[in-house]
Amino acid sequence: MKIFAVINAKKIVLVDDHPLMNKGLRLLLSAQPGLSICGVAGSVQEAIALVEAEKPDLVITDLTLPGRNGLELIKDLGASHPELPVIVLSMHDELLYAERVLRAGGRGYVTKDAPPEHIVEAIHCVLGGGVFASAAVTNQFLQALVPGKSPGKAGFPLKRLTDRELEVFELIGLAKSTHAIACQLGISPRTVDVHRAHIREKLGLEDGNALTRHAIRWVEAGTIGS
Repeated sequence: MKIFAVINAKKIVLVDDHPLMNKGLRLLLSAQPGLSICGVAGSVQEAIALVEAEKPDLVITDLTLPGRNGLELIKDLGASHPELPVIVLSMHDELLYAERVLRAGGRGYVTKDAPPEHIVEAIHCVLGGGVFASAAVTNQFLQALVPGKSPGKAGFPLKRLTDRELEVFELIGLAKSTHAIACQLGISPRTVDVHRAHIREKLGLEDGNALTRHAIRWVEAGTIGS
């Protein structure tokens, strides 16, 4: 956990366990008048401690963190600091995760491959009291309100999964082993196996091989076979 200080600027806490990503964001935002990175955390626990110490105006977090994830951080901060806005900056599929982020209490979702100006736009939008999402996400929300419209990629059956199960499912699709998933998420291999079993049951898959095939297809093609 690192703490920085700039006077008379909106204070931002970054939560990401990738040093290069944090460095890039600090360089980007340091060039923006009125914005200051007041601290960097690599986990949910560090982030909560940093928020208590620095009283920032905004938190920008990744979803994938060691141990507890970014969605859990949003919920924790919503309970302890309901006035503090949170933006997610993540590599994960926005059409699947943005809705979960907003429902958890997040105020914005930006993908890590978005142009830098989108990140800056999202920050100013949220600091101004707004909610930021891409046109694709907004369109998905609007289409969900149209009677007879079939859900898109983020629809069932994946919505049956909990946030943690969805995280495990994507890691399976990235060809991560049970041990690797356990290490990345800070949980035991036995817990990963329990999540695998729940995912198979919810998606109606017959065995572990079917789960792996479907997860890989999801990551590569964005579809779930029947």
